[in-house]
Parts: sequence; structure tokens; C-alpha cells
Amino acid sequence: MKKLSGNTTGLKATQIRRIETLYRYRIPPEVVITPQVIEKLSTLSFEISRQIGLLVNRSGKIISVVIGDHKGIMLPDTSDYRPPPGRLKGLRYIHTHIKDEDLTHDDLTDLTLLRLDLIAAIGVSNTGQAHQIHLANIFPNQSAKIPYQIHPPIAPNELDINCLELIQSIETELSRISALHDVDPGIERAILISVTTSSRIKAEASITELKELARSSDIFVLDTVIQHRKKIDPRFLLGRGKIEDLSILAMQEGATLIVFDQELNPSQIKSITDKVDLKVLDRTQLILDIFAQRAQTREGKLQVELAQLKYMLPRLIKSNSALSRLAGGIGGRGPGETKLEVDRRRIRDRISRIEKGLKQVKKQRRLQKSKREKKGLPVISIIGYTNAGKSTLLNTLTKSNVLAESRLFATLDPSSRRMKFPKDSEVIITDTVGFIQDLPKELKVAFQATLEELESADLLLHVIDCSNPDYQSQINSVDRILEDLNISRIQTINVLNKMDLVSDDTMAVIIKETGGIPISAKKASTLQPLIDKMQSIVLAPKPEIFHHVE
Repeated sequence: MKKLSGNTTGLKATQIRRIETLYRYRIPPEVVITPQVIEKLSTLSFEISRQIGLLVNRSGKIISVVIGDHKGIMLPDTSDYRPPPGRLKGLRYIHTHIKDEDLTHDDLTDLTLLRLDLIAAIGVSNTGQAHQIHLANIFPNQSAKIPYQIHPPIAPNELDINCLELIQSIETELSRISALHDVDPGIERAILISVTTSSRIKAEASITELKELARSSDIFVLDTVIQHRKKIDPRFLLGRGKIEDLSILAMQEGATLIVFDQELNPSQIKSITDKVDLKVLDRTQLILDIFAQRAQTREGKLQVELAQLKYMLPRLIKSNSALSRLAGGIGGRGPGETKLEVDRRRIRDRISRIEKGLKQVKKQRRLQKSKREKKGLPVISIIGYTNAGKSTLLNTLTKSNVLAESRLFATLDPSSRRMKFPKDSEVIITDTVGFIQDLPKELKVAFQATLEELESADLLLHVIDCSNPDYQSQINSVDRILEDLNISRIQTINVLNKMDLVSDDTMAVIIKETGGIPISAKKASTLQPLIDKMQSIVLAPKPEIFHHVE
């Protein structure tokens, strides 16, 4: 027989065995609860002076019997019953109240956050009899201030509610809400949230970028929420009350995912997912996911997997569904080890193998670099913030067709092309992965080998999207990464892309600030001043020390 969940401390063995017999009962799916189970629950609860709860699935099987105290119950993990869009969890929660009280705030919070089919509290009188039953269910109305409806108290012999019809009507409304957004059912629908102590302008710029990241990962954004706090909540990031509001908003909007603009630590992920019955991602996970989708070469795939595993290792907890996707099939179970220990060992072993593989790739790169240097061809590397137009510039300069999309991180694997200057001299132009503010440290480490290629460049073209109001912040982000890589000494031309989207007055200000050359990467006719500047630098005798070009 199944064991009890919750707090059994202080109960006698005979009491525990009697409570465990509740698993033998089956509740017909169409009824809330049978009179026989009501009587049994009430008697047992009165005897031990504690609340007793049942989690019942839609076939009427009791899957969990939970013991609380005289005030409440801590429900067990129900993540195995994660509902698809437009559906409830498929579990009803029936429990006793020792003092015959109404449904509590905690009861209604559990109903809402866990998306239970319904919740019922059996009021136990001071004689141990069931007095009346308090019932509530989800009420998915977008205009309603509260997402549930509470029924009037019902006598134990008047439970003639057809549960299946009620649940079906609720799910029909949930599906209707999801359909309002006209989104493919297979696409994730997300609410983006930023919890910040920064200025509103900075927060809005950051969440706008998060929106673009979501779009690049084929996520449909339903809504964005910015919460300003004097101090970040160390447990929930945004506070317990706001978490509940967020879960209600997610249900009203038909969301399947919540994405945080900030990186969540392991304890925050656990606290939030315990409260919200939705998938939760942070900014780093989203970027890693985009990289995983875009990597094409063996090296790129290894680098992304390494970053994912290093991110996941400290966050590995029980029932981490991400593990099966990222570390499946790695290694085997060792004798006497717990599942969690095995999972961690598998990941560490895989990290070690990937790092060895990347060292081999690094050797091959050095060999290729040596061959290239023997040919004496100058190297020009295109760098810049993601989606600034680097690949488009490469295509226009070299008349090639490298993938160029208006998406963040459209280019992940570096591309190299030859270009011939008017004076019949050749250069190699390389495109690189786009930079981004707060680039996850796991990715910085993983892509070290790729970014080290920049060290051998004779010239850097820093492509800047001058149509972006936050271009200065993007420039700063790129400069910081160049300093981290110790390559800020390499001569650089600031290339002001998308000049056709900026007014002449604004363009004049940006040129003065950056000393850059304005272009439209899609139009070859605008590139001649840039080509002339590139040619004059790479063909000039190399000085002993390079200075940043203003």
C-alpha cells in the first residue's frame, strides 16, 4: 500500500495504518466525493486533530493521502501532472477543516496556482461529524478580478454536482482564451517579467531585448511585466504576492511559460516552480536555447552543450525535467548511488569529454591559422551586437549568401569569405557570433576558442545598429567583451549601420560621438567610404603598436 505524504510525526502506527486504508477507496469521476469517504475522512481527522487531504485523479483513484496539522496542509509535488495549454491539472483536492471553517486563502491559492480541477474542504464538527462542504473551482474569465468561484456551503448529502461536466466547461473556456491569441498550439506562449532596481528606461530596454530573444526562440509573447523594487527578494525575486498575481495573469492569458529577464539561482528556481505550475526560464536559459537551435557545426554544438551542462549542474534538483533533454543517454548507473548523484556524475563526465573535444578543435584551428598566415592574407573580423547587421555586411562586401535574418543570434557558427580590394589585393573577412549585454558566463567560456580567432585579426569592423535608441549601451557591451578577451588593442573601425533608418541630424550626432562611418549594409552603393578605409589600414605598413581608430 502507498505511504502517506506530509507530517506523520507523533501519530501511532495503528493510526497511520487506518489512514493508509483511504488508498483503497475509489471516488466515481462524476462526483466530488462519496458519503463513505466523507465519513471516514471526518472521523480520522477528528481523532488525530489534524487536517487530512486527498489528491484524486480524473479516473477517481486516490493518488496521494496527505497529513497536515490543525491549520493546514503542505501539498506534495504534482509536477508529473503538468497540464497542457487549455487544460486543468487533472487532480481534485479534498481535505478536512478541523474547525468547520471556510476555504482559506492558502486553499484558494493552491487551487489557482496549481490549476486544480476543484478544491473541497469538509468542515468537521466538534463531535467528529462532517458538517458542511466548502467547494471552489477555477473561473477563467479575463475580466474577473479573482480567477475562481466559491460555491455556497453544501450539506454532505447534497453533493449532486457533476464534476466531469463542470471540469469540461472550465477547460472549454480555457481553450477559448488560448485560441483568442491565434497561436499554433505547439508554440510556447510566454509572459516576460523583469524584476529590477535599475531605472525604468534601462528596464524597458532590457525587456525589449528579452522580447526579441523570445521571438528568436519561436516563443509567442503574451505580455510583459516590469516590477521595480528597492531590494530584490532573495527567495522569489519578485515577492510571494506578485508570484500569485503572475500565476493568475498567466491563466487568464493562456500562458504556458514564464521567462525572467534576470538569471535565477538554484534556490529561486525551486521556490518559484513550487509556487507556479508553469515552466519557468531565465534569460540565460533562453539564450542557451537559441544557441542550441542555431548551432550547425560539430564545434558549435559541443560549445553549446558544454554551456548548457555547466549552467544546469548547480541547478540540478529532484525531478529536473531538463536533465532528460540535456544529459540523456550519458554514462550508466553506479552501484549504491542515488539518482541525483548519478545525474551529477554523468554531467561532469560529459563536461570532461566535451572539454577534451574542444581542445582538439582548438589545435585544428591553430593549424588552419598557421596555414593562412603563411599565405600572408590580412584578416578582417566583423564584430558587434547581435542583430546589428554583421552577416548582411559580410554578404554585401563579398557577394556571398551567409544566413542573415532579422533575429538575435541568427549567426552562431563563424563564417569566412575572401574579398578583393580595387587594388587587386585580397583579404579574408570573418563573421562572428553576436555579442549581447550580460552574455552568460557559461557561453563566454564555451565560445572562448571561437572568439580567440579575433586575436589574429588585422582589423576589426565594429558594426553598430545606429537606429537602435540604446546603441550606446550596445557599444559598451561589445567593448567590455573585447577587453575581457584582451583584444581591445586591435585597430577598429566603427561601422554605423542602418543609416537609412536615422534622420540626418541624428546621424550627424552619432558620427561625432563614435567617429564611425555610416552605411546601409544592404546597399553596396553606401559601402565605398568603408572599403577605402579598410584598404588604407590593411595595406599600410604595420606600426609596432595599434591604436583604436576614432
